[in-house]
Amino acid sequence: MGKDVIVACDFATKDMVFDFLNLFKEEKPFVKIGMELFYAEGPEIVREIKKRGHKIFLDLKLHDIPNTVKKSMSVLRNLDVDMTNLHASGTIPMMEAALEGLTREDGTRPILIAVTQLTSTSEEVMKSDLLINEPIDKVVMHYAENAKKAGLDGVVCSPLEAEKVHNVCGNNFITVTPGVRFADGDKGDQVRVMTPEQAKKIGSDYIVVGRPITAANDPVAAYRRCVAEFVD
Repeated sequence: MGKDVIVACDFATKDMVFDFLNLFKEEKPFVKIGMELFYAEGPEIVREIKKRGHKIFLDLKLHDIPNTVKKSMSVLRNLDVDMTNLHASGTIPMMEAALEGLTREDGTRPILIAVTQLTSTSEEVMKSDLLINEPIDKVVMHYAENAKKAGLDGVVCSPLEAEKVHNVCGNNFITVTPGVRFADGDKGDQVRVMTPEQAKKIGSDYIVVGRPITAANDPVAAYRRCVAEFVD
């Protein structure tokens, strides 16, 4: 499996995202479309970015009763995205229903991954706010195992947990890791972070990078630096 850098296009409008993507004359970065952009512009933004030749990770983190998630995934499968996700905390039946809904009649489907714990969630917050008293590593591994049992392709997890996920679920189980920052950069609101080079060493398959690229003085140079550290 090839590694790749996914650029989090967390912009508020279509004009802002296209101003950003127009900076890239040679590369066609794999991009993440999250809630903000999708809710602002609707499904058409996915179609327009896809037409430009970009792979797309549609990051909507579905979490609802199994039937609702199944029906929602059956709509999303027609957008021709390359990857999408849901919350592992929605239970195995919900994940199984999502997989069923996402699979097209010809058997093809986007990559489906599950969010374990958000990278903004510390163990202390998990215990105080969610009343989950198990260690965060144990919770993440349990959620990852549930995602594998449900037939999903992988999980979203902190880069600090990617190696452990592979140890528990196998090397073919995909790890998509946000919370990646350059060594000389700002951590922002992420708690559990790692550099691209470190993420490569511990086995992340995809890293999701937002502000270190999108808010850089030279986004193309920042993207190339990230690729050089993680992929090359």
